[in-house]
Amino acid sequence: MEIQKYQKKIFEDIKHINEHDEEYWEARELMKVLGYSKWSNFKKVIDKAKISCNLSGNKVEDCFADVGKPITSGKGRVELIEDYHLTRYACYLIVQNGDPRKDVIALGQSYFAVQTRKMELTEEEFSRLDENQKRLYTRINVRNKNQYLFETAKNAGVKNYGKFNNAGYKGLYNGETAKDIAKRKGIKETDDILDYMGSEELGANLFRITQTDAKLKRDKINTEEDACDTHYHVGAAVRKTIGNLGGTMPEKLPTPELSIQELEQNELKKIDGIGSYVLLM
Repeated sequence: MEIQKYQKKIFEDIKHINEHDEEYWEARELMKVLGYSKWSNFKKVIDKAKISCNLSGNKVEDCFADVGKPITSGKGRVELIEDYHLTRYACYLIVQNGDPRKDVIALGQSYFAVQTRKMELTEEEFSRLDENQKRLYTRINVRNKNQYLFETAKNAGVKNYGKFNNAGYKGLYNGETAKDIAKRKGIKETDDILDYMGSEELGANLFRITQTDAKLKRDKINTEEDACDTHYHVGAAVRKTIGNLGGTMPEKLPTPELSIQELEQNELKKIDGIGSYVLLM
């Protein structure tokens, strides 16, 4: 009951009603409530939420109404203080792409939950996306689920996340570590290998991530060694399933030419267009 009151208070207090009796939230107010101190960091979350909105078939401009106002500096330069009026669905997508380690993010996910339209696409809707859109959509899900997995791993006693992460990759990729995968793909060790996977390879990793998260919780794993063993065996089980279905092993799948970051930038250019204002952070 206390949590419900807390949810209602923090998000209801910043809710606005327009002249059409429609509710909306201002992005910069939501940013503070969600624990972000810099607009530049929060804008990255908004951008990912916009991509999710577009992929789900909703009009971005309807959910993220740009209300930034140009101002003229003392030197006569036109600058834009960026802000948005957000629908409940836009807020839902923002908290879905936010940092799950923040308690208020979990509260927001509950408060802004939309029953009529979830972020997840139906199988039919997903099938209509092109490969790049499938990559973007699946990468967003992988990013979100990975954050929850690492939180679960932390609660299970994991301190060495590199070791834990590699255990899952070794199971799925027949002994390859993240470093091995990066070398095979011809990318830098500092690059995130997940950003250089096609939708099929990302899908295999999404299954590995969600099933490991569930098993760690179900089996009440409480040591780092057991958590790593669990991650390895889940990865190996996913690999075995791919083989049983006659699928292509992940290390045999092609590496896309464009990274996820490049695809996101291309998608945002299509959504937002190329502005001429200098943004005031």
